[in-house]
Amino acid sequence: MIEVERVDFISIPTRDIERAKSFYGETLGLPSHSWSPEDFETSNVTLELWEPEAQGEPFQPNRNGIALRVADVEAAVRKLGAGGAEVIGIRDSGVCHMGFVKDPDGNVLILHRRYAPFE
Repeated sequence: MIEVERVDFISIPTRDIERAKSFYGETLGLPSHSWSPEDFETSNVTLELWEPEAQGEPFQPNRNGIALRVADVEAAVRKLGAGGAEVIGIRDSGVCHMGFVKDPDGNVLILHRRYAPFE
């Protein structure tokens, strides 16, 4: 058995690194590193852009989704939609509010806000 300490980064496949950098840096507003401009930081995990085709691997977008906690799901969905993301929809699970969008490469992002259910 190994002891996993934490998740350090998540790879996000792209076919166009500059377009992806613009989306994650400017549209989504995540800071990048000066030493690695393809890496974007959240408070707890790095999102790393990766061009699989440049390494001889087939491109396949992440369809499972990466959940990003935001303060206002509907406002975040509107902003990303205006910035070129494909809006899939918004739903309420009874435990959380979620907005689903696709980045320009088709990777699913889940804009998420957990709340206490009504009693």
